[in-house]
Amino acid sequence: MSTPIARIIGAVLLVTVFGSPSSQAGTVSAAVAANFAAPMKAIAARFEHDTGHRVRLSFGASGRFFAQIRHGAPFDVLLSADDEKPARLEAAGLAVPGSRFTYALGAIVLWSARPDLVDAQGRVLETGTFRHLALANPKLAPYGEAARSVLQKRGLWSTLRGRLVYGENIAQTYQFVASGNAELGFVALSQVLKDGQIRAGSAWRVPAELYPPIRQQAVLLNRGADNPAARALLDYLQSPAVRRLIRHYGYGP
Repeated sequence: MSTPIARIIGAVLLVTVFGSPSSQAGTVSAAVAANFAAPMKAIAARFEHDTGHRVRLSFGASGRFFAQIRHGAPFDVLLSADDEKPARLEAAGLAVPGSRFTYALGAIVLWSARPDLVDAQGRVLETGTFRHLALANPKLAPYGEAARSVLQKRGLWSTLRGRLVYGENIAQTYQFVASGNAELGFVALSQVLKDGQIRAGSAWRVPAELYPPIRQQAVLLNRGADNPAARALLDYLQSPAVRRLIRHYGYGP
């Protein structure tokens, strides 16, 4: 049980690291990759409670956000689903140099809402006992690029191209499969994981060697350079407690 002294010390540490919840509160506008929606909502709620700052969240495809930021979209920070786009924004002078860091390592699964469709080795891809296979658009979403890599390494990209349906982002791709409009699809592990297990349906956890590492990076954009709330959010993402929460959602450290 915590003592009054311990609670006071904890409060002092909180103010020291993240600022006072009741003073100088600001607002940060964050563009967040669609795969990270669930953990980011939880993180934002904790961040607002702990710091008093407010967070405006926008979820979508990293490629779409990249284009919008280049055309002046009013975001303070970007949480991308890859490391390429934050690096390109920094190189283009649109992000604060040295502010990039990897906040999560993503993983993909081949998933179906049907409990009997996807086997533990993903052989269903070879059997062809389905009409539609969903994946995020590889041109916009890093998770789509990863799915394409899996199919290419399995020698199935050309064979299955006529059955592919594309979501603009991984959230839309998940909806295709969850609704049954596509019998199966490549989605983010975080979307179907609960307490370390696939929560419904059937899935093949794709071996990491079949696709490039999905290093999800955050970066402080120029618009947020002088915004204390934006810098506080990025600091918060790197705190030990938040890193534990991110792992809980199925991401690598």
